[in-house]
Amino acid sequence: MTTDYPEKGIAITGIGQSKISRGAQKSALGLTIDAVMDAIEDAGLERKDIDGLACWPGAITDGSGFAPVGIPALQDALRLKVNWYANTRETSGQFGAMFNVIAALNAGLCRHAIVFRTMYQATARKRGLVNASFQPGQRTYSHMAWHAPYGAFVAVTQQALYFARYVHESGIRPEQVAQIALNGRRNASLNPAAIYRTPLTLDEYMESPMISSPLRIFDCDVPIDGSTAILLSRREEAKDMRNPVLHIDSIGCNMHYRNNWSQLDALATQAQPEVANMMWNRTDLCPKDVDIAELYDGFSFHSINWLENFGFCKQFEAGDFIEGGHRIALEGELPINTNGGALSAGRMHAYGQIHEACIQLWGRGEARQVKGDPRVVALSTAGGPLAGAFLLVKE
Repeated sequence: MTTDYPEKGIAITGIGQSKISRGAQKSALGLTIDAVMDAIEDAGLERKDIDGLACWPGAITDGSGFAPVGIPALQDALRLKVNWYANTRETSGQFGAMFNVIAALNAGLCRHAIVFRTMYQATARKRGLVNASFQPGQRTYSHMAWHAPYGAFVAVTQQALYFARYVHESGIRPEQVAQIALNGRRNASLNPAAIYRTPLTLDEYMESPMISSPLRIFDCDVPIDGSTAILLSRREEAKDMRNPVLHIDSIGCNMHYRNNWSQLDALATQAQPEVANMMWNRTDLCPKDVDIAELYDGFSFHSINWLENFGFCKQFEAGDFIEGGHRIALEGELPINTNGGALSAGRMHAYGQIHEACIQLWGRGEARQVKGDPRVVALSTAGGPLAGAFLLVKE
């Protein structure tokens, strides 16, 4: 195996997260500062050591809460002196910001870089700014011109169309789909920071409202107020820092399909297979080496897709793999979404899952800590025509 892929020289050296809530007592910037300062302290560094900044997708100041804080606001608030910075919206899922940092660190543009993701959608919803990505007058903008005639203005109705195709191809049953939500809630019940911690039964899932068939309310992630920050450094520097080294072993970030939300090449699998193939082709590791999978779950459908596209089970056989929930439980052969995921812990667009992967690999999971000595975590993000994935390994 070629060992000179640039990501192998990069490590996650610190993590931080603000309070995650359904109604913050702080501003979005205040939450971001909490997360970033947490990450800096966790790595044993000081503000003056941070010379790189990245975020996804950059500030979107439309009142939607989707991305209320960008790089200029944070840099000014903390008076950071950075040598490199970038936001990124059109990218390989939300992990594009991470991948940009990998490139910048390898290019010598910075030594220690923070990546952050901030959401303020719970507060925005209270102000009536729901789905503000498409405000009045924008309903036929870009790819929405193809969705609008069918009333598919929001993500759940778009994804339901893709999921319906998957159900048709795979024959997956509702009680099998339910296991993603049930597993997330079991794990969230052990996570003091999770939004929803009350146990969820199969009967409650089956009786829950259908939002857009075949997606029920418990198949949808939870809008929150909060921020997560990840600190990355070059691997040789990480060896002398506070935390055990967690290096990025391989990434998947390609775009071999049409990048078009309304004209997907593969409705049932979306863009994930090629991204997963790229990741596996850059490592000596294989699916059986993975101890934990922190899988994107903007909708439960995405986690089901990733189980197959990562190769943990065969295509269209995820239903059998997750039936009963035993294999994917904390004590199972492949624990997934150990903090509760976006379905129960709250929507952090997979940055919550990166945070949780580090928690597990550093052995900080307490009641939800996976037993043994987990060393390899697979992570994924996004659905539709874009996706990103990487392997995180404890040395």
